[in-house]
Amino acid sequence: MKKKTIWTSYFAKSGKEPNAVSIARSSPTGYSGEAYKSLAPPPKLLYEWKKGVMSPSLYTEIYKEEVLDKLDPKIVGSLLVGKILLCWEGSGKFCHRHLVAEWLKDNGFEVKEIYP
Repeated sequence: MKKKTIWTSYFAKSGKEPNAVSIARSSPTGYSGEAYKSLAPPPKLLYEWKKGVMSPSLYTEIYKEEVLDKLDPKIVGSLLVGKILLCWEGSGKFCHRHLVAEWLKDNGFEVKEIYP
C-alpha cells in the first residue's frame, strides 16, 4: 500500500492552499485555514528562542519533551495526511515544523517539504 504524504511549508508560500494547517502559535492576518494548536511551541519556548538565548539542540530537546512526547504520532499523523503543515519560517531555516516532520517520519509517515 502506498503511503499518503503530509506536506510542510510556510505561510508566505502555502498559506492560501485549501489543505493548509497552521501548527504555529499564531497565524498571519487573513489566514483562514485550519489550525492544529497541539503542535505549536509553548509560549515560553518560543519567547526564549526569539530572544536568541537558546541553541537549536536545546530548543529541540524542550520541544520534544513539552509537545511531541505528550502526543500520539499515529493519531496526529492520521489526522494530517494530505495536509500542508505551516509555520512562519521559510524553507531551510530551523523551526519546529521540521521537528514535527522528523517525528512523523520516525513513526511511519511520509513527510515532504514544499520547496519554491
